[in-house]
Amino acid sequence: MLIRHEHLTGATTDLTGWFPHDLVIDGIQRHASSGDRFDVTNPATGERIASVASATVEDGLDAVRAAERALPSWRARPPRERAEILRKAFELMTARGEDLARLIVLENGKSLADARGEIAYAAEFFRWYSEEAVRLLGTLQRSPNGQNRILVSHQPIGVSVLVTPWNFPAAMATRKIAPALAAGCTVILKPASDTPLTAQAIGELLSQAGVPPGVVNVLPSRKAGPVVSAMLNDPAVRKLSFTGSTEVGRILLENASHTVVNCSMELGGNAPFLVFDDANLDDAVDGAMIAKMRNGGEACTAANRFYVHATVATEFAERLAARMRGLRMGDGLEESVQLGPLINQEARIKVNDLVTAAREAGATALTGGTQDEGIGFFYPPTVLVNVSSDSPILGEEIFGPVAPIVTFDTDDEAVRLANHTDFGLVAYLYTSDLARGLAISERLESGMIGLNRGLVSDPAAPFGGFKQSGLGREGGHEGMLEFTESQYIAVSW
Repeated sequence: MLIRHEHLTGATTDLTGWFPHDLVIDGIQRHASSGDRFDVTNPATGERIASVASATVEDGLDAVRAAERALPSWRARPPRERAEILRKAFELMTARGEDLARLIVLENGKSLADARGEIAYAAEFFRWYSEEAVRLLGTLQRSPNGQNRILVSHQPIGVSVLVTPWNFPAAMATRKIAPALAAGCTVILKPASDTPLTAQAIGELLSQAGVPPGVVNVLPSRKAGPVVSAMLNDPAVRKLSFTGSTEVGRILLENASHTVVNCSMELGGNAPFLVFDDANLDDAVDGAMIAKMRNGGEACTAANRFYVHATVATEFAERLAARMRGLRMGDGLEESVQLGPLINQEARIKVNDLVTAAREAGATALTGGTQDEGIGFFYPPTVLVNVSSDSPILGEEIFGPVAPIVTFDTDDEAVRLANHTDFGLVAYLYTSDLARGLAISERLESGMIGLNRGLVSDPAAPFGGFKQSGLGREGGHEGMLEFTESQYIAVSW
């Protein structure tokens, strides 16, 4: 049963009317040079929410010039002052938390509970990096031959282009902006065209927090490819931080190679979720619901492949299906809703095609498995069993509320199945034997491990993956170092 919310035009205006819907370059709101705009719509209802300026290549290069002009004074600003601005941004974002959460629901579709969690998480990046800004430490040591001293410092890398996705429009923006500003860099933020409003709201809060003109420029655009490519080919741009698909990441890496731009890439995931024979199944099912259903499965960290020991597979699958079946699906603005729509029709078609192919190959749906019709891009929570280990649904990100389950018999088999992918962002495993869990964790080709835990993201921890899941890290102290260059000075005295 779908739960609908009756939208009021006035309420929508209250959520979207306090920040600019135009480009923000050098602290000035302006239309796109072409005059082009695009509509942002609610994926639960199809309703138009707002009209947003669509940046051109010319606008992108103007933003680079603004960031370049602002860089010398911002990088020279005392770390404590940068820290105080970031702390103020945290306070403002927290105070606006409910409005921002509802804004995310409007343009992204996720449940209000998920959106509130995202805002709390996103704000923490401003707080964490307000504390890290004063801890950009260097080293001083005597050279091995004793003839000089080795002085190493971390200098701001410079103008940075930040490209963020639609699935976490607040958290992915702050996870990039906060460390960049803490390190002394200036930025151009290019948000996803499906969800630009949250980024524009965050830009407004940063301005209110005291960020000077040109330090943060916000550039929504329907022509992301040409605009980002032009910025990467400008010699003033020295950093690209991108979160999105591996396919787009490869294209951007090629573009960045022409001017040897430093790149951080948080790309695709294909997370395995391992349940061993000694696992506490109550905990494992709880963890599976978090790892799979956070943001309705539209997350790079979402559990994508469930590998369950044969002796507990039936019980685990039945318990998980019961929990999934009980989720209330509908418009995320309703407090009781736990699962919103997918982001667009293309996403729903992809999920449905993967499930249909798996069922045609012999998989059985314990719940869900059939696309809902009607208004909104909804897909029901689905649990599949009897999935063959070579099924296409195990080979790519589902990005939806679908849990395919495969059985295994030995630890070695579980590790082999988990590592059988080009990706390595995150893996989850459940076992009552900590030594066993740690030993298996070290064998998994993954940048992050959730050991008896379905949630790994934390502002204080380095987020990133192995293999084709990306390059570099976000979060933690490492996230700030991504926006610096190490400078070595040989000193004699």
